[in-house]
Amino acid sequence: MTVIVDYGVGNLFSLKSSFAAIGEEAVVSSEAEVIENAERLVLPGVGAFSDAAKKLKESGLDKAVKNAAKRGVPLLGICLGMQLLFEKDYEYGEHEGLALIKGDVKAIDDMGKLKIPHIGWNALKFNGNNPLFKYIKDGDYVYFVHSFAAVNCERFVIAYTEYGKMLTAAVACGNVMGCQFHPEKSGEVGLKILKAFSEMQKERV
Repeated sequence: MTVIVDYGVGNLFSLKSSFAAIGEEAVVSSEAEVIENAERLVLPGVGAFSDAAKKLKESGLDKAVKNAAKRGVPLLGICLGMQLLFEKDYEYGEHEGLALIKGDVKAIDDMGKLKIPHIGWNALKFNGNNPLFKYIKDGDYVYFVHSFAAVNCERFVIAYTEYGKMLTAAVACGNVMGCQFHPEKSGEVGLKILKAFSEMQKERV
C-alpha cells in the first residue's frame, strides 16, 4: 500500500485518484506511525519551500519520512515534495531540506522570452535507465508548474527537460526519488510512472 503524506501542503485528492486509476491502494495520512510503516511513500507539495518545510517539521513528519527512507522504503517526492528532498533551498532566504539527496534548489534563471514560472507540457530527456520510467519512453511529455529547480545534483538526475536550458526533471538516489513535474496531471504517461513506482519494493538496508 502507498501512503501519501499529509502535512497540510499538497494535491492529495488528485494523487489518490490517480493511484486508484491504476488499481493501487493509496491512503492519505498525517500519522507518523503509518508513514514510517508504509510500503511506499509519496511526498507531495505546492507553494513556498519555507512554509512547507516548516509544516513538515512542526508536525514531526520530517523525521517519519526520513526514518522510512533510511529503512529502504521507496519514496517519491512530487514538485515541491521533490525539492524538499534536497539539502538547501534559496527561495527568499536559505532553508534546510530533508537532505535525503545532495543538492540545492534555486530560482530558474531569467529565460528571456520564456515565462517563469515554467508552466505546461515538456518532454523528458532520460539520463540513464531508471525503473521509475520503465513504462514510458524518452521524449514523452509531462506537465510542469514551477519557478525553482534542483541544481548541483547532476549525479542523481535521471531525467532533464529543456526550457531555455536543461532543467532537472527527475532525480533518484537509491529508494529516494523525485519528479519536478506532476505525474497526477500528466495523463497516461503520468499514470505509467505511478504504476512503475507502485511496483517498487523496500530495499535491503
